[in-house]
Amino acid sequence: MNSPKTMIDRQHLDKNERHFHIPGSSPGLKMHVSYLPAIINFPRMAKVVLYVHGGTFPSTLSIAYRNDDGRSWRDVLADAGSHVWGLDFQGFGDSDPYPEMSQPADDSPALGQAQSASEQLETAVRFICSYHRINALSIIAHSWGTMATGLLAIRCPELVGRLVFFAPITWRPPIAETIIYPGWRLVSLAEQWKRFTDDVPKGETAVLSRHEFDKWGEKYLDTDAFSRSRSPASVKTPSGPWQDIALSWGGNLPYDPRRVRPPVIIIRGEWDTACTDADARWLFENLKESPNKKLVTIKRATHLLHLETCRYSLFHEADAFLSGHGESTI
Repeated sequence: MNSPKTMIDRQHLDKNERHFHIPGSSPGLKMHVSYLPAIINFPRMAKVVLYVHGGTFPSTLSIAYRNDDGRSWRDVLADAGSHVWGLDFQGFGDSDPYPEMSQPADDSPALGQAQSASEQLETAVRFICSYHRINALSIIAHSWGTMATGLLAIRCPELVGRLVFFAPITWRPPIAETIIYPGWRLVSLAEQWKRFTDDVPKGETAVLSRHEFDKWGEKYLDTDAFSRSRSPASVKTPSGPWQDIALSWGGNLPYDPRRVRPPVIIIRGEWDTACTDADARWLFENLKESPNKKLVTIKRATHLLHLETCRYSLFHEADAFLSGHGESTI
């Protein structure tokens, strides 16, 4: 039995946004996609961009999240002339959870791994392309989301224009036995706070205030109708992303970057331990078929740089690349 709807579908973040529920990865399941139209006078000239989230929180809390200044990445892109879409994978945000998520976690293997997510992404891309009557769109992908995006770009290169990979998870040589995860897991606010803060070196000023995190955290708990009934309060998420990361860091990245053909920009934060400088350079060097690639490091930033004080540097680099600027460089 599926969980009841989250509170996200009752929280319109912008009066102009539109929401769709499209067929999901299994019969009867629906996926949520949101859309904010471009703020320009000639809509047919606008770029179409789809955001692909990472492994623990949906698009509503990433590209559509408005920080204390009242601006989201989605706002910035729309103002610059992009039609901006956000996808929630199965089990995240306002998309239906996998039926197995109502059963004990150990009863199923890790749910929502990259191959399944890539198929969900293809469904969303085809829906959006049909909506706009276009052949291809550009994708912004974060962290684990770059794996599903990489698989799609290889399988359906005709659907993909430009790629923004920020804080991507890449291949690492195995150094220990790979952890095997159950079907789903719970993520608490304490775990999220640790993810947001652990990479900041001692003695450096914070890149996200506790006040801002607490506001974000309440909305994070809103993504799961049962979150506050648990102790500690926590959000149930598919374990597929965690399994894919474990496999990638055990020498088994789910896609081969040598087969990715669209232009790609890789953007990372200088303090990101999940996407180190060595990780990013490995990916850059292995994008051998990409005709135009770029690697950028943002100062004073971590794995969650899209929500941090440096975020406008990320926004600027991404939009410039999506607009066709930037040559092959490190």
